[in-house]
Amino acid sequence: MTIGMGSEPADEAASRAEVEAALRWLAKRPDGEPLRFLREAIDDPVSDSAVVLRSLVAPTASLAREIRAFAVWGLIVDEIGAAGSSRRHNTLMAAFRVPPAPGGTVWKATLGDRFRQLMLLPGVFGDPPPTTTTPMHQAWRDALKSLAGRLADKLAAGVDWRPRIDIGRAAVEVVEERVAWRARAASRGAQQVFVERMLVTAVMYRRTIWRRITERDIIACEDGVDGFDTHAAIGWTHDMAELPVTALWACRVVASPRAHPDDPILARLSFRRTLRKGERYSFVSEALDGQLEEERRWINVDIDHHGIAPGGLTIQVSFDAKHLPEACWWYAEQLEYERTRKPPEGDPHLLPVEDGFVRHTFVEGCHPREDYGIAFRWKSS
Repeated sequence: MTIGMGSEPADEAASRAEVEAALRWLAKRPDGEPLRFLREAIDDPVSDSAVVLRSLVAPTASLAREIRAFAVWGLIVDEIGAAGSSRRHNTLMAAFRVPPAPGGTVWKATLGDRFRQLMLLPGVFGDPPPTTTTPMHQAWRDALKSLAGRLADKLAAGVDWRPRIDIGRAAVEVVEERVAWRARAASRGAQQVFVERMLVTAVMYRRTIWRRITERDIIACEDGVDGFDTHAAIGWTHDMAELPVTALWACRVVASPRAHPDDPILARLSFRRTLRKGERYSFVSEALDGQLEEERRWINVDIDHHGIAPGGLTIQVSFDAKHLPEACWWYAEQLEYERTRKPPEGDPHLLPVEDGFVRHTFVEGCHPREDYGIAFRWKSS
């Protein structure tokens, strides 16, 4: 058989089709959470679940029986967290009943009803919100195919199951409300928002962070929230055309004057409307760094608001192929000098640099006044 340019091997295509069929089956079940059917597929090899979900559960055969379902569920949740747009991300959240549901509710039984719940999300599927679920079904088709492709690729290449097991357990604990996670009290000057989801994508050039794209899904903590302040610790000439922060979706940039010349630049991302307490909003921004000769040693998220939900923070890094780090690791709530220390071999904080890409989802919630991020050690010149 000859494979033409742009096609893929038949067995790989079949694998992706099987994963997509399994995911579609899980999403359409009205009679239970996905984890229930993953467990059934593992515990009862002759069940309908086992037949349909074989492509998802078979790669976990080497794991202990009691953690296999957590591993698969954690992989799915992790990949949902890395969905490329707010529409796809929220559609996948609804399809697989990943909390939280809009409006502080729980996800409904049928896929159609869950898509109707997404109408409560302001700005994600249009402004004003749609009156039908057509945009959700369109996003679902694209999101499902993309998710299936990513999962099939990872399952074929081999998965580091340890962090996925933790993610799966954390997601289940949120669903079953066995843990009532609460962020610590924020400071008086904290921004009045709580972040449900934050995806940071850093694109490196040489050894510096050339582009940093941040997607945020927030909840207003008081009435009157109309924007979000972000910092860019690089120079600026006060020419708006050269401001290193760009609004990409559902916001616009308003520069704020600095009290001292050495202070970092404060850019306000002004929302399209003023929020009421408890109202959700999604927006995307980008920070650019023109100092391309600088060497950065970490990508940091400073929690200057009311916190980030468990599993809600994902940081992913695309390294310059000619400048790959010697080691990468994630850190949480550490002093600056602590985060520069490489963990010992075998430590779960270490992250593999696979083809120049690194990603980590923080399973625990992120507290105000703390720092979370990915650090790296560069190879000696």
